[in-house]
Amino acid sequence: MTNKISFRNVSRRFAHHGASFLALDRLSVEVAEGEFVTMVGPSGCGKSTALAIAAGLLEPTEGEMIVDGRLVHGPGPERGVIFQQYALFPWLTVRQNVEFGLRIAGQRAAERRAIAQHFIDLVGLADFADSLPKVLSGGMKQRCAIARAYAVNPTILLMDEPFGALDALTRVQMQDQLLDAWSRERRTVMFVTHDVNEAVYLANRVIVMAARPGRLYEIIPVDLPYPRSEAIRLSQEFAEIRNRVWRAVYHQPATAPEGAAAENFGAMK
Repeated sequence: MTNKISFRNVSRRFAHHGASFLALDRLSVEVAEGEFVTMVGPSGCGKSTALAIAAGLLEPTEGEMIVDGRLVHGPGPERGVIFQQYALFPWLTVRQNVEFGLRIAGQRAAERRAIAQHFIDLVGLADFADSLPKVLSGGMKQRCAIARAYAVNPTILLMDEPFGALDALTRVQMQDQLLDAWSRERRTVMFVTHDVNEAVYLANRVIVMAARPGRLYEIIPVDLPYPRSEAIRLSQEFAEIRNRVWRAVYHQPATAPEGAAAENFGAMK
Protein backbone atom coordinates (compact mmCIF):
# COMPACT_ATOMS: atom_id res chain seq x y z
CA MET A 1 0.00 0.00 0.00
CA THR A 2 1.10 3.57 -0.72
CA ASN A 3 2.06 5.66 2.29
CA LYS A 4 0.26 9.02 2.49
CA ILE A 5 1.77 10.27 5.76
CA SER A 6 5.31 9.59 6.98
CA PHE A 7 6.87 10.81 10.21
CA ARG A 8 10.60 10.12 9.92
CA ASN A 9 12.43 10.55 13.22
CA VAL A 10 10.39 13.69 13.90
CA SER A 11 11.24 15.62 17.06
CA ARG A 12 9.86 18.94 18.26
CA ARG A 13 11.28 21.21 20.94
CA PHE A 14 9.64 24.25 22.52
CA ALA A 15 11.16 27.07 24.55
CA HIS A 16 9.93 26.85 28.15
CA HIS A 17 11.01 29.23 30.93
CA GLY A 18 14.31 29.93 29.22
CA ALA A 19 15.02 26.25 28.58
CA SER A 20 14.30 23.81 25.73
CA PHE A 21 11.45 21.34 26.27
CA LEU A 22 11.31 18.16 24.14
CA ALA A 23 7.63 17.58 23.31
CA LEU A 24 8.08 14.93 20.61
CA ASP A 25 11.01 12.55 20.42
CA ARG A 26 12.03 10.83 17.15
CA LEU A 27 8.57 9.77 16.04
CA SER A 28 8.58 7.39 13.07
CA VAL A 29 5.14 6.35 11.84
CA GLU A 30 3.62 5.58 8.43
CA VAL A 31 -0.06 5.97 7.54
CA ALA A 32 -1.20 4.22 4.36
CA GLU A 33 -3.50 5.65 1.72
CA GLY A 34 -7.15 5.20 2.70
CA GLU A 35 -6.28 4.12 6.22
CA PHE A 36 -8.07 5.34 9.35
CA VAL A 37 -5.51 5.66 12.16
CA THR A 38 -6.18 6.92 15.67
CA MET A 39 -3.58 8.24 18.11
CA VAL A 40 -3.96 8.01 21.90
CA GLY A 41 -1.70 8.43 24.88
CA PRO A 42 -1.35 9.99 28.32
CA SER A 43 -1.43 13.75 28.82
CA GLY A 44 1.68 15.41 27.42
CA CYS A 45 2.46 12.63 24.95
CA GLY A 46 2.73 14.98 21.97
CA LYS A 47 -0.20 13.66 19.93
CA SER A 48 -1.60 17.13 19.15
CA THR A 49 1.93 18.33 18.37
CA ALA A 50 2.35 15.44 15.93
CA LEU A 51 -0.95 16.29 14.22
CA ALA A 52 0.02 19.98 13.95
CA ILE A 53 3.32 18.97 12.31
CA ALA A 54 1.46 16.76 9.83
CA ALA A 55 -0.85 19.70 9.09
CA GLY A 56 2.12 21.97 8.46
CA LEU A 57 1.15 24.26 11.34
CA LEU A 58 4.40 23.44 13.16
CA GLU A 59 7.86 22.68 11.78
CA PRO A 60 9.75 19.70 13.22
CA THR A 61 12.91 20.61 15.09
CA GLU A 62 14.51 17.46 13.73
CA GLY A 63 13.51 14.77 11.24
CA GLU A 64 11.24 14.88 8.21
CA MET A 65 7.48 15.18 7.80
CA ILE A 66 6.44 13.74 4.43
CA VAL A 67 3.00 13.77 2.80
CA ASP A 68 2.43 12.16 -0.61
CA GLY A 69 6.18 11.70 -0.98
CA ARG A 70 6.96 15.41 -0.48
CA LEU A 71 8.48 17.25 2.45
CA VAL A 72 5.94 19.34 4.36
CA HIS A 73 6.81 23.03 4.68
CA GLY A 74 3.41 24.39 5.66
CA PRO A 75 -0.33 23.75 5.22
CA GLY A 76 -1.58 22.36 1.91
CA PRO A 77 -4.93 21.80 0.18
CA GLU A 78 -4.46 18.02 0.27
CA ARG A 79 -4.80 18.16 4.08
CA GLY A 80 -8.07 19.09 5.76
CA VAL A 81 -7.75 19.90 9.48
CA ILE A 82 -10.59 19.67 12.01
CA PHE A 83 -10.13 20.77 15.62
CA GLN A 84 -12.22 20.33 18.77
CA GLN A 85 -13.38 23.95 18.42
CA TYR A 86 -15.84 24.19 15.57
CA ALA A 87 -14.24 27.33 14.02
CA LEU A 88 -17.31 28.16 11.94
CA PHE A 89 -17.97 31.70 10.76
CA PRO A 90 -21.00 32.69 12.88
CA TRP A 91 -22.30 35.19 10.29
CA LEU A 92 -22.37 32.58 7.50
CA THR A 93 -24.98 29.88 6.99
CA VAL A 94 -24.11 26.20 6.93
CA ARG A 95 -24.01 26.30 3.14
CA GLN A 96 -21.83 29.43 3.09
CA ASN A 97 -19.44 27.92 5.65
CA VAL A 98 -19.09 24.75 3.57
CA GLU A 99 -18.57 26.81 0.40
CA PHE A 100 -15.98 29.09 2.00
CA GLY A 101 -12.81 27.23 0.94
CA LEU A 102 -14.19 26.72 -2.55
CA ARG A 103 -14.89 30.44 -2.88
CA ILE A 104 -11.35 31.28 -1.77
CA ALA A 105 -10.07 28.83 -4.40
CA GLY A 106 -12.03 30.67 -7.12
CA GLN A 107 -14.62 27.96 -7.79
CA ARG A 108 -17.63 29.16 -9.80
CA ALA A 109 -20.85 29.77 -7.86
CA ALA A 110 -22.86 26.94 -9.43
CA GLU A 111 -20.04 24.43 -8.87
CA ARG A 112 -19.55 25.64 -5.29
CA ARG A 113 -23.21 25.14 -4.52
CA ALA A 114 -23.32 21.63 -6.02
CA ILE A 115 -20.20 20.51 -4.15
CA ALA A 116 -21.36 22.04 -0.88
CA GLN A 117 -24.78 20.43 -1.21
CA HIS A 118 -23.20 17.01 -1.75
CA PHE A 119 -21.25 17.21 1.49
CA ILE A 120 -24.07 18.83 3.44
CA ASP A 121 -26.19 15.84 2.43
CA LEU A 122 -23.33 13.49 3.31
CA VAL A 123 -23.21 14.70 6.93
CA GLY A 124 -26.99 14.90 7.30
CA LEU A 125 -27.45 18.68 7.44
CA ALA A 126 -29.70 19.18 4.39
CA ASP A 127 -32.53 20.58 6.53
CA PHE A 128 -30.19 23.17 8.05
CA ALA A 129 -28.26 24.27 4.96
CA ASP A 130 -29.52 27.85 5.25
CA SER A 131 -29.28 28.09 9.05
CA LEU A 132 -26.68 30.07 10.99
CA PRO A 133 -24.38 28.19 13.40
CA LYS A 134 -26.08 29.74 16.45
CA VAL A 135 -29.14 27.51 15.91
CA LEU A 136 -27.10 24.30 15.57
CA SER A 137 -26.26 21.83 18.31
CA GLY A 138 -22.63 21.03 19.07
CA GLY A 139 -22.77 17.84 17.02
CA MET A 140 -24.33 19.66 14.07
CA LYS A 141 -21.65 22.34 14.19
CA GLN A 142 -18.97 19.67 14.06
CA ARG A 143 -20.72 17.97 11.14
CA CYS A 144 -20.67 21.32 9.35
CA ALA A 145 -16.92 21.62 10.05
CA ILE A 146 -16.39 18.12 8.64
CA ALA A 147 -18.41 18.96 5.51
CA ARG A 148 -16.35 22.12 5.03
CA ALA A 149 -13.13 20.13 5.30
CA TYR A 150 -14.39 17.52 2.82
CA ALA A 151 -15.62 20.12 0.32
CA VAL A 152 -12.16 21.32 -0.70
CA ASN A 153 -11.37 17.72 -1.66
CA PRO A 154 -8.45 16.90 0.62
CA THR A 155 -7.03 13.41 0.32
CA ILE A 156 -6.12 13.50 4.03
CA LEU A 157 -8.19 14.46 7.08
CA LEU A 158 -6.30 15.42 10.24
CA MET A 159 -8.64 15.51 13.25
CA ASP A 160 -7.63 16.71 16.71
CA GLU A 161 -10.16 15.50 19.31
CA PRO A 162 -13.05 16.72 17.13
CA PHE A 163 -15.72 15.12 19.35
CA GLY A 164 -14.14 15.95 22.71
CA ALA A 165 -16.65 18.67 23.63
CA LEU A 166 -19.75 16.62 22.78
CA ASP A 167 -22.02 14.69 25.15
CA ALA A 168 -21.66 10.91 25.19
CA LEU A 169 -24.68 10.09 22.99
CA THR A 170 -23.86 12.74 20.38
CA ARG A 171 -20.26 11.56 20.36
CA VAL A 172 -21.28 7.99 19.51
CA GLN A 173 -23.58 9.26 16.75
CA MET A 174 -20.79 11.41 15.32
CA GLN A 175 -18.42 8.44 15.29
CA ASP A 176 -20.91 6.44 13.22
CA GLN A 177 -21.52 9.34 10.84
CA LEU A 178 -17.80 9.91 10.39
CA LEU A 179 -17.24 6.23 9.59
CA ASP A 180 -20.15 6.28 7.16
CA ALA A 181 -18.61 9.26 5.33
CA TRP A 182 -15.15 7.63 5.42
CA SER A 183 -16.50 4.36 3.98
CA ARG A 184 -17.96 6.28 1.01
CA GLU A 185 -15.09 8.73 0.43
CA ARG A 186 -12.10 6.69 1.70
CA ARG A 187 -9.93 9.64 2.66
CA THR A 188 -6.82 8.93 4.71
CA VAL A 189 -7.64 9.87 8.32
CA MET A 190 -5.35 10.57 11.27
CA PHE A 191 -7.54 11.10 14.34
CA VAL A 192 -6.21 12.22 17.74
CA THR A 193 -8.32 11.34 20.79
CA HIS A 194 -7.98 10.77 24.52
CA ASP A 195 -10.87 8.26 24.51
CA VAL A 196 -9.74 4.63 24.24
CA ASN A 197 -13.17 3.33 23.17
CA GLU A 198 -13.34 5.92 20.40
CA ALA A 199 -9.82 5.10 19.26
CA VAL A 200 -10.61 1.40 18.89
CA TYR A 201 -14.07 1.84 17.38
CA LEU A 202 -12.89 4.07 14.54
CA ALA A 203 -9.49 2.77 13.57
CA ASN A 204 -7.69 0.25 11.42
CA ARG A 205 -4.74 0.76 13.77
CA VAL A 206 -4.25 2.56 17.07
CA ILE A 207 -0.99 4.43 17.63
CA VAL A 208 -0.24 4.56 21.36
CA MET A 209 2.13 7.31 22.46
CA ALA A 210 4.29 7.49 25.57
CA ALA A 211 4.83 10.79 27.36
CA ARG A 212 7.71 12.90 28.65
CA PRO A 213 8.98 13.16 26.03
CA GLY A 214 6.28 12.16 23.53
CA ARG A 215 7.33 9.09 21.56
CA LEU A 216 5.92 5.99 19.94
CA TYR A 217 5.03 3.30 22.48
CA GLU A 218 3.03 0.68 20.59
CA ILE A 219 0.95 0.21 17.45
CA ILE A 220 -2.11 -1.99 17.93
CA PRO A 221 -4.04 -3.36 14.91
CA VAL A 222 -7.83 -3.37 15.13
CA ASP A 223 -8.93 -6.51 13.33
CA LEU A 224 -12.64 -5.73 13.36
CA PRO A 225 -14.78 -5.54 10.21
CA TYR A 226 -16.34 -2.43 8.72
CA PRO A 227 -18.99 -1.16 8.83
CA ARG A 228 -18.70 -0.86 12.59
CA SER A 229 -21.89 -1.17 14.64
CA GLU A 230 -23.26 -1.36 18.17
CA ALA A 231 -22.89 -5.15 17.97
CA ILE A 232 -19.16 -4.72 17.35
CA ARG A 233 -18.90 -2.12 20.12
CA LEU A 234 -20.40 -4.64 22.56
CA SER A 235 -18.49 -7.68 21.30
CA GLN A 236 -15.85 -9.68 23.14
CA GLU A 237 -13.37 -9.01 20.33
CA PHE A 238 -13.81 -5.25 20.78
CA ALA A 239 -13.37 -5.57 24.56
CA GLU A 240 -10.12 -7.50 24.14
CA ILE A 241 -8.60 -4.88 21.82
CA ARG A 242 -9.91 -2.05 23.98
CA ASN A 243 -8.34 -3.63 27.08
CA ARG A 244 -5.01 -3.99 25.28
CA VAL A 245 -5.05 -0.33 24.27
CA TRP A 246 -6.12 0.71 27.79
CA ARG A 247 -3.20 -1.16 29.34
CA ALA A 248 -0.80 0.36 26.81
CA VAL A 249 -2.02 3.89 27.61
CA TYR A 250 -2.51 3.75 31.37
CA HIS A 251 -0.02 1.13 32.52
CA GLN A 252 3.13 2.28 30.79
CA PRO A 253 6.47 2.00 32.54
CA ALA A 254 8.29 5.27 33.18
CA THR A 255 10.19 4.77 29.92
CA ALA A 256 9.08 3.09 26.71
CA PRO A 257 10.46 -0.45 26.31
CA GLU A 258 13.93 -0.42 24.78
CA GLY A 259 13.64 -0.57 21.01
CA ALA A 260 9.84 -0.44 21.02
CA ALA A 261 9.64 2.48 18.63
CA ALA A 262 12.08 0.93 16.16
CA GLU A 263 10.36 -2.48 16.28
CA ASN A 264 6.92 -0.98 15.67
CA PHE A 265 8.16 1.16 12.80
CA GLY A 266 9.87 -1.80 11.18
CA ALA A 267 6.73 -3.92 11.48
CA MET A 268 4.72 -1.35 9.54
CA LYS A 269 6.87 -1.30 6.43
